[in-house]
Amino acid sequence: MTAPSSVGIDFGTTNSVIALSGAPGEADLVEFAAPGGPSSVFRSALCFWQDDAVKGGPFPGGLAHEAGPWAIAEFLDFPQGSRFLQSFKSVAASATFEHANLFEKRLRFEELGQVFLTHLMAHGGAPLRDLPERIVIGRPVRYVGARPDAALARKRYDAMFAMLGRPVHYVYEPMGAAFSFASRLSEPATLLVADFGGGTSDFSIVRVEAPGAARRCVPLGAAGIGIAGDRFDYRIMDHLVLPLLGKGGTYRSFDKVLEIPPGHFADFGDWSRLALMRNRRTLEQLARLRHGATDPAAIDRMIAVVEHELGFGLYEAVGRLKRTLSGAEQGALRFESDNLTIDADVSRADFERWIAPDLQRIDQTVDRALAKAGLQPDQIDHVFLTGGSSLIPAVRALFERRFGEGRIATGDELTSIAHGLALIGQSADLSEWTAEDEDEDDGVEV
Repeated sequence: MTAPSSVGIDFGTTNSVIALSGAPGEADLVEFAAPGGPSSVFRSALCFWQDDAVKGGPFPGGLAHEAGPWAIAEFLDFPQGSRFLQSFKSVAASATFEHANLFEKRLRFEELGQVFLTHLMAHGGAPLRDLPERIVIGRPVRYVGARPDAALARKRYDAMFAMLGRPVHYVYEPMGAAFSFASRLSEPATLLVADFGGGTSDFSIVRVEAPGAARRCVPLGAAGIGIAGDRFDYRIMDHLVLPLLGKGGTYRSFDKVLEIPPGHFADFGDWSRLALMRNRRTLEQLARLRHGATDPAAIDRMIAVVEHELGFGLYEAVGRLKRTLSGAEQGALRFESDNLTIDADVSRADFERWIAPDLQRIDQTVDRALAKAGLQPDQIDHVFLTGGSSLIPAVRALFERRFGEGRIATGDELTSIAHGLALIGQSADLSEWTAEDEDEDDGVEV
């Protein structure tokens, strides 16, 4: 019997990946001929700039755009004349996000998503020019935010993916990873998938039946939380960068000296919002703050980060530090520009202390997934860790303590979800994998 053909799309906070199903139980990743060389991983980023030659397209009138590694290349070529957006998936469930101000245009989330998806498909080349009828989209178990609105996110996702011209099926992202891992197994097993993305950490518990079973994977329970890689980035920013930009400082108001409100730094903890700070209203607020600040040089540095689009460089520096600390006990945050220089040594112990509260919340979310499945840790046969932050030693140690090192498996950290989504698309009845929104709100404040 021929399995239905399908495409699995992992639209991630940091990276996006696409896979196409082949023979039964097989799927292949789509490769993108990126500026730095072929890759199956497409950065979830956008760059906009003004170009009078742009006449057509969805936003005529001089607004040009690119996505993925091409967006990065465009931004690095002309940072002052462009707007670079990353981690924009993080605002999908936020009712407070209405639009992004990009030069003279205001773009809603779904419009940003359509621009991104247009470039993602175009750069995928021939394999994506004629999509199969079955399109399976990954979605988090929990969206990011203090009060994430899952219904709003679904509405925005529907509008974004409507441009594909056919119905789409939403499946929990860790369920995709579970299908991918199940393709490695030859015996029945109970599997816990821990998916650590840029915005969320999601957990699914699945019963995997033997190959050839009518239903290979049976979901038992799921839970998620809006804490993941971007939150770990924020901890580094909070300890090493924001104090240089005035956090913890004071300002004069009449005859009083007051602490600068933390709200001035909230957007610096969210990569999706940092680029949007470059607007007249924000810069005017920062100018007033500088006027009364007891350390105006610190506010000058904060203004420079916004005005000179330094967010991408900071993101890259923070990412390098995280990766270094995943393999070494010591690392350094190195960042240099005309307006801001950072040279700070960091130990892995420091970083683990900073993210300890986040790991505790993640641990509690694993408890919730186990409770929903009605299982104890010793009833889990395999734990599959996927996503970029699964490489952080403290994250892996959390699962080793609970389940034992011998049950931990890793691999294909950035591509397993898309691979599994394409395999799910081969199922006889796709409706049994459709993701449903959970009742409780696990969003968290930064």
